[in-house]
Amino acid sequence: MTPRRLRPLRWRAVLAALLLVQAATGAWAVDSFEQVRSEFRPSDLRVLDRNGELLQRVRADATVRRGQWTALADVSPALRTALVLSEDRRFYEHSGVDWRAVSAAAWANLWNTKTRGASTITMQLAGLIEEDLRHKSGGRSVGEKIGQAITATQLDRQWRKDQVLEAYLNLVPFRGELVGIDALSRTLFDKAPHGLDAREAAVAAALVRAPNAKPALVAQRACEVMRSMAAPEKVDCAALDMFTSAVVQRRAFDASEGIAPHLARQALRAAREQDGHASSPTELRTTLRAPLQRFALQSLQRHLRELRGRNVEDGALIVLDNASGEVLAWVGSSGPLSRAAEVDAVLAPRQPGSTLKPLLYAQAIAERRLTAASLLEDSSAQIATSGGLYIPQNYDRHFKGPVSVRTALAASLNVPAVRTLVMVSPDAFARQLQRAGITLAQSGDYYGYSLALGSAELTLLQLANAFRTLANGGRASGTRVLLPPRPQPVAFTPALDPRAAFIVGDILSDANARTRTFGVDSVLGTRFWTAVKTGTSKDMRDNWAVGWSERYTVGVWIGNASGAPMWDVSGTTGAAPLWAETLRFLHQREPSRAPAPPPGLVQAPVRFGDWNGEPIEAARSEWFIAGTEQPLFAMETIAARARPAGAAAAVDPKDGNPARITAPTQGTILALDPDIPPRHQRVNFESDGAGRDVQWRIDGKPFARGASTQWLPWPGRHTVELADAQGQVLDTIQLEVRGAGVAAPARRR
Repeated sequence: MTPRRLRPLRWRAVLAALLLVQAATGAWAVDSFEQVRSEFRPSDLRVLDRNGELLQRVRADATVRRGQWTALADVSPALRTALVLSEDRRFYEHSGVDWRAVSAAAWANLWNTKTRGASTITMQLAGLIEEDLRHKSGGRSVGEKIGQAITATQLDRQWRKDQVLEAYLNLVPFRGELVGIDALSRTLFDKAPHGLDAREAAVAAALVRAPNAKPALVAQRACEVMRSMAAPEKVDCAALDMFTSAVVQRRAFDASEGIAPHLARQALRAAREQDGHASSPTELRTTLRAPLQRFALQSLQRHLRELRGRNVEDGALIVLDNASGEVLAWVGSSGPLSRAAEVDAVLAPRQPGSTLKPLLYAQAIAERRLTAASLLEDSSAQIATSGGLYIPQNYDRHFKGPVSVRTALAASLNVPAVRTLVMVSPDAFARQLQRAGITLAQSGDYYGYSLALGSAELTLLQLANAFRTLANGGRASGTRVLLPPRPQPVAFTPALDPRAAFIVGDILSDANARTRTFGVDSVLGTRFWTAVKTGTSKDMRDNWAVGWSERYTVGVWIGNASGAPMWDVSGTTGAAPLWAETLRFLHQREPSRAPAPPPGLVQAPVRFGDWNGEPIEAARSEWFIAGTEQPLFAMETIAARARPAGAAAAVDPKDGNPARITAPTQGTILALDPDIPPRHQRVNFESDGAGRDVQWRIDGKPFARGASTQWLPWPGRHTVELADAQGQVLDTIQLEVRGAGVAAPARRR
């Protein structure tokens, strides 16, 4: 026997002796299969609904791409065969170390010659799970090889062969950032591991041998694996080369996929806050309902397609459980239909328009400033503020005269809401919003009386939860997106008088009361009990519909994330149809009953006085906080109260005195309403020239004739003149209009 043949034998003897010593002392401990599997962490977070159904998969670890742990039974037989033939033909025969391969490669390994002929699957697994070997870069020393062999022997003693192969398939690096068979299968082949065919299995096995090799080399080795699996004459290596070149460049496994991307981020954030910023979990059980989430997303996308011709691109929807505050659906955008799909419109601050009015009227009723039958003037108003006169307008520029609070709220009239805020004060209203869960960026006085029309910014989540406060009789609590392991009581805090909350809910559910604005056959009407309020912000940039049933609160926002205005989208054509559709889905099989009145409420008949020869409103039965009820509500006149402060009384034209301008007054500063397009605002010009043939001039140009008229204000300083029939100037005032004008809309083809 030559010396060259003896040396491998001596190497084998030395290695065997070391293994026997280590095995005898028991000093070489290895983790169990269950421990290794439990410590495995996918790079993706699985977000589940309340019943365990997958909603979203989100990339949580950017350093590596690992899929889910895959059981050996869920790996295709072709891949198992290809891997054993490629990496360890005697895998089921040896005891962790292939001594025949060691004998053939020992001398080369001793001199650091590159070879993997002696490295078994078990030894490779040892290098993947041993802390000292896991982060080793480059070749291993003889001592490290011995340690790897010792660990492999221990693994073979303590683990079954199927466990070794399963762990190896889940931990082995394949290509680039891809680790484990699940990530490889879904990224390169766009399928689960159980679906890999022989050709795909050969490529996967070749990537284990050369993870980052060029496609041609991977294809060459895949061809060798294929030939070992089937008859060589049946293998088309040229076709395999083309296939390999294509698949190694694929990235089908998206960073995030599912139906709840925005909710997934919110759930992960909430989980980290609960755990004190601990490491990311592998899955989260949320409060969502997967069927409802799918319905909401599909309905939103369909609705936005229908509105595409009106310059509408984005939308959002949220559903809350009234009792628990659990989020049942969270759609932050329309996804592929939006150019801002990553923006979560549920959390994006936007102007809420008229949707704050229910909370305003509830506060006024709770403070006994108003009742549901109290009369408010829907007429031109000029309210003095520190910045000038605030002149609110209804959107259609028409005034309804005296109306009850029930009509003013249900029909969403702007001027009565502003008059109500004058009673309550903006700062007090801001504090009320805070108690309901809406935190404004500034104080109430900062927004002024336009706060009644939604000039502040808030989120859809805040607004929906504030309406949920009304649904719960004035009790407020937070929302939650994570399902607790055990049922937890909800901590409610009183935010509003329950009697006022009931009255506002009763008004918002009254189809008859909203007919003056929405008609008798409105989309807001449902076949079961609901209460709803719509809103539109400045220049149609935001459209809202928020309301509740006995069990659910639904909020919908429609608009553009860019802030671009929509075209001719009203409350009943924008968000309201989607709101109604969602509630119909929720109540397919469960009823929604009107709430029972809380203690301290009385229902009494009321009638209303005449106005211009007709009753202001029809007699009815109305709800009152006990002690505020009265049988008759009437107004003698509103003319004197409608006249601005400082306006002179009319002068009898027979006395010979020249006509004078009585409104506006000299030096008036007008502030355009920030929530209503300027073209929809008018300023009343009045004179005491009743019966006279007088004319009005603006900056020297004739404008109108008659004792009174209306003028569309435009920013700047202006001179207003009142002249007689011969053109002689009778009176002159100067006024200033502050605010931005609106360019004439472009004609759409």
